Amino acid sequence: MKFCSHCASPITMKIPADDSRERHVCESCGVVHYFNPRNVVGSIPVFENQILLCRRAIAPRHGYWTLPAGFMELGESTSAGAARETQEEAGAIVDIGPLYSLLNVPHAEQVHLFYLANMTSPEFHAGEESLEVALFHEQDIPWNEIAFPTVKQTLEWYFADRAAGIFDAENEFSVRSRDILPSEKI
Repeated sequence: MKFCSHCASPITMKIPADDSRERHVCESCGVVHYFNPRNVVGSIPVFENQILLCRRAIAPRHGYWTLPAGFMELGESTSAGAARETQEEAGAIVDIGPLYSLLNVPHAEQVHLFYLANMTSPEFHAGEESLEVALFHEQDIPWNEIAFPTVKQTLEWYFADRAAGIFDAENEFSVRSRDILPSEKI
């Protein structure tokens, strides 16, 4: 950032009063411009033991499979954003359940949150950001064509927990969480 979005004056990097990090600061009007991680919200849509995946029609990772997810919008909760992204990308209506995974991706300035979700019907269609959408049994997941490490990790956790009976009514589970390193590649 070179110029202030409030007054168009030049920006300098400095540590503002009452802060501990260098920030973009306008010397003219005093506005501190903060840059914080962006939330990516999505779901694990399930219908009759199958997972709904989308083949991406956009960069990055065009043509690879992913869970329906995208950037959270201002004015919405993370769970509402996950439901919206599922409808936009996969044409599926879901009942959002509990938060399942939270993955920090510091090198991409993102935090990914995936919610368990039950599809209300087997109806779905590819949205503008998807080439195609399909339901997959665990053994049919195209593991070598998964778009992002966060999606792969979430799916691996999900299938392991399902096999262990974690999702049975009497069991409780904790949100799965970890950091994704820049070196992790699909």
